Amino acid sequence: MPEAQKAIIWFSEITRQDITTVGGKGANLGEMANAGIPVPPGFVVTAHAYFDFLRQAEISDKIRRLLQPLDTNNSKQLQQIAKQIQQVILEANIPPGLAIEIEQAYLKLGQGPVAVRSSATAEDLPEASFAGQQSTFLNIQGKEAVVTAVQECWASLFEARSIFYREEQGFDHLQVGIAVPVEKMVQSEFSGVMFTTEPVTNDDHKIIIEAIYGLGEAIVSGEENPDLYIIDKEKLRVISKKANRQSRQLIRNPNHDDKNPNIWVSIPTPKQAIQKLTDEDIIQLARLGKQIEAHYQFPQDIEWAKEGSKFFITQTRPVTTIKEGRASGTEPEIKAPVLLSGVAASPGIASGPVKIILNTNQINRVSNGDILVTEMTTPDFVPAMKRATAIVTNRGGRTAHAAIISRELGIPCVVGVEQATTTLADKQIITVDGSHGKIYDGKVTRRIKTTLIADIFKDTIQTKTRVYVNLAQPELADSIAARNVDGVGLLRAEFMIAHIGEHPKYMLDQNRGQEFVDKLAQGITTFTKAFNPRPVVYRTTDLKTNEYRKLTGGEKYEETEENPMLGYRGASRYVRDIDSFKLELEAIKQVRQDYPNLWVMIPFVRTVNELAQTVQIIESVGLKRSKNFKLWMMAEVPSNVTLLEKFLAVGIDGVSIGSNDLTQLTLGIDRDNERLADTFDERNEAVLIALERIITVSRDMGVTCSICGQAPSVYPELTEKLVKWGITSVSVSPDMIGITREIIARAEAKLKPND
Repeated sequence: MPEAQKAIIWFSEITRQDITTVGGKGANLGEMANAGIPVPPGFVVTAHAYFDFLRQAEISDKIRRLLQPLDTNNSKQLQQIAKQIQQVILEANIPPGLAIEIEQAYLKLGQGPVAVRSSATAEDLPEASFAGQQSTFLNIQGKEAVVTAVQECWASLFEARSIFYREEQGFDHLQVGIAVPVEKMVQSEFSGVMFTTEPVTNDDHKIIIEAIYGLGEAIVSGEENPDLYIIDKEKLRVISKKANRQSRQLIRNPNHDDKNPNIWVSIPTPKQAIQKLTDEDIIQLARLGKQIEAHYQFPQDIEWAKEGSKFFITQTRPVTTIKEGRASGTEPEIKAPVLLSGVAASPGIASGPVKIILNTNQINRVSNGDILVTEMTTPDFVPAMKRATAIVTNRGGRTAHAAIISRELGIPCVVGVEQATTTLADKQIITVDGSHGKIYDGKVTRRIKTTLIADIFKDTIQTKTRVYVNLAQPELADSIAARNVDGVGLLRAEFMIAHIGEHPKYMLDQNRGQEFVDKLAQGITTFTKAFNPRPVVYRTTDLKTNEYRKLTGGEKYEETEENPMLGYRGASRYVRDIDSFKLELEAIKQVRQDYPNLWVMIPFVRTVNELAQTVQIIESVGLKRSKNFKLWMMAEVPSNVTLLEKFLAVGIDGVSIGSNDLTQLTLGIDRDNERLADTFDERNEAVLIALERIITVSRDMGVTCSICGQAPSVYPELTEKLVKWGITSVSVSPDMIGITREIIARAEAKLKPND
């Protein structure tokens, strides 16, 4: 084999320019060894050896055939294909000459236990972080065992997580090589990870060190919650320290069992809660981190180990999650009761339903928008993590797998929560604050998450299409009213009714109807006052029977329905329970005495006659359409689409498309059914036809048309269609105001003058 294509290269022969031969990890180990940084001695089985193995075993075509039907969104199929390819690699014969070379290098290294690590040729690059996608084997001993571990590393190039990641990054699976560094095993008493920049806030003035007892795999995988030390990089002084209790550690198996080379052992109780590293050790390690960063001229993510009195660097890679304009971490904490706390691992705030995943066989249960809650993540979780809106784990620190991938994905993450999987429940709505490590019950105040340009120019971007906001909770009113938003396009009454806590008929029967009116008026006023003179479109109550039954006295007045979603709700309720509806209307009248910017929107109107009766009731209490009082109707039932001209002829000023219910009823899909989540899509042709008809008919009849929901923000291509068809406003959740304004501005810019 030519010099440039050697099968074995020693660390002393390697520089960082040799990535194509020894992979990112191997190149960094060689580079550090030659720069005088303490790394364990070792050698690399090169990528050339791997490609030679593929050629001689004649398995490349078979691997391509297995990959041909791949759909990375089908987690079950992905895992099946991965196992099949790994089996092909493990069953192939390593060329005898190569096996002998590996064995001889191992003997030259001095035998004894070694670490056998994977080093893909697309790994640890600044532009593509493949770190952790392949396997590592610790405390491997014996020349035959080392050869076997090398082959297992090759096979790990086709783990499901690795295949998924390469597909996402656009790499050809058979063009990515893999090298295998083999290094003397450090029997670490302490180990951990060091960042030479603060990885959550990108504060370049700090060094972050995490430390645990025992082997480093326990911290990288998230098995243990580490100590956290923060160091002033310039002055090399410890700013803060947090010691976490550790009851067990991973060590080399004293029985030298090849099948179980490492075992968990208990840590004596007096040592469990004490600080792992001394202050002197922390500063010594930080100084080493500064040396490595200075050598590479770029912030580094470093794995370290301490054996006896000596520190070793077992790996370094560039920090790949630094983004221009990233949140500084200075945003204020949410003012609400904290449900759970953990380690702030990835910044941002998101709300959604909990999905508890106890093992990788369940990751198909995670749908777009879910909050993934699990013991800890491994690379096999990545497909599900891509669908999650936030991640919470029982274990791990801010350098655990969940933290690193979450920062790369740009989603909030809180790790080390301890009891998350047992305290939280499936489908429970929570808010995850990844900037402060807090979890809140329900959907609470959210930091506005927009693109950088929207943050900078949010007060200057103007659009012809109005951008409204969906609101429900009064504590948001003032802060959201300060944004570049044209009003409230959907004020949900349900939160205010729930806050009152009593069924309106129950209060009427107790002669307390005015109390209901006053309380509801007080809640509405919070919004109208904050947004005045901008319009606040109040959607009259759309509670279902099961929700009304939960109110005090509700069981007396509400029947149990098999399907409340299609039951006694919306306008159907108003025309049958006129007295309760009039309480709501009286509250509206009361608010409008001081704030005439309050408008009304009628939800879930099934028939033209229902709308006519509802309008008549509204007018009977003195609420009549005028210049400053607009009456809207939700368009969310297919009959609204079919008979829209007749609905509009009743006499209304605006239509607001309820895209969630419209999609649900058009496609016949329960939007909460996880099995059908992939099919629930506002871009479905049938839904698009309905949307276009609602907008164009409204436009032609001189009626304004809005849309509520996230779809315009999530799908920019849909927003372009809505704008082109003539939508007059879009109403979105608070976190999407800036990005939606940008999307609309771009869509409007594409319109021709006569569009």
